[in-house]
Amino acid sequence: MKKFDKDRLVLAVAAPVLAVVGALVVTALVLLATGKEPFTAFHVMIDYGSKTDSQVYILNKATTYYLAGLAVAVGFRMNLFNIGVDGQYRLAAFFAAAAGGAMSIPGVIQIPVIILTAMVVGALWAAIAGVLKVTRGVSEVISTIMLNSLAGIVIGYFLRDGRLGVTDKEANMISTKPLPSSSHLFNFTTSTDPVFGFIVFAVLAGVIYWFVLSRTRFGFDLRAVGRSESAAEASGVSVKKMVVTSMLISGAMAGLVGMPTLLNQSYEYGTDFPTGIGFTGIAVALLGRNNPIGIGVGALLWAFLERASNGLEFEGYDKEIVGVIQGVIVLAVVIAYELVRRYGITRQQRQVGAELAAAARSGKGPGSGDGTGRGPESGPDDKQEVTA
Repeated sequence: MKKFDKDRLVLAVAAPVLAVVGALVVTALVLLATGKEPFTAFHVMIDYGSKTDSQVYILNKATTYYLAGLAVAVGFRMNLFNIGVDGQYRLAAFFAAAAGGAMSIPGVIQIPVIILTAMVVGALWAAIAGVLKVTRGVSEVISTIMLNSLAGIVIGYFLRDGRLGVTDKEANMISTKPLPSSSHLFNFTTSTDPVFGFIVFAVLAGVIYWFVLSRTRFGFDLRAVGRSESAAEASGVSVKKMVVTSMLISGAMAGLVGMPTLLNQSYEYGTDFPTGIGFTGIAVALLGRNNPIGIGVGALLWAFLERASNGLEFEGYDKEIVGVIQGVIVLAVVIAYELVRRYGITRQQRQVGAELAAAARSGKGPGSGDGTGRGPESGPDDKQEVTA
């Protein structure tokens, strides 16, 4: 047992190490091909990313990326590809901002109402794809991509002056009515910019994700459906119900993605509200292998690379090189984990074969009896019968 645990630990560490080494090697080759010194670029990235203001930026960005990664990972755990997190969080943030701007109640009540509104809107929008999958067999990949476009259309329709939007003539921009100051979420003060207080909710979401998927019957059923739908169905699990429920949970988690920006930074939803975070969540979930701690590391790494791109640009490097690095890292992680997984399976098969061969040689294998040539069920009566 101890040897088995040790092997699992070695394989678990080998995968990320192999991925990082592979990504660094490929990135260095790309930099050399562009005529740049790779070690200088790495030094610039580390130096710029370790500054105090950069650390605050990384934490704030990683908060949203982490929530997006969790939203995607819920679907990944049962082989559902929720590509619609981007549309779900933008639609959720829009209606949450509109609802918050229309209310005038104490912040201790209004903030939970805004968050719950976002979660409900995100869950309902994601549920459309789940219902289409279980009733009509529509692939969730296709339906969620289409729902992303529809979400943008819905937001564009309502985000107009006279509907749910108001025009800021000074900035020449349309946005929802600003949230009252009482509904602004707390921040953590630093020597530079503040750290979003929603990071506390992000950590709590990660704990809940871990507990539900790893320590509850629902999480077991969800993972069972992801492993084998037919086996889960045979054991009494309703696959259709699990699909819809998982999409609801994934959408509710996606509804939280826009909350750090809404409650800690912009306090309104406008045409400049950040987009594309949902697609970043897919990469972060892949990097973290759907593990809450791994997703956190992936979110921090992604935010660090984005911040480091500014430092590279100041030093004359092409800013797009960071996009190349991000893509290489994702590919390296996927390839490395697959290689380690296959190696682990092969190693286990060899160990089982070696144990069976050793048992056969010692005469203790299945059906070998006690080494006297008689089977395990033979006895004195059998011998008498043969003699007779």
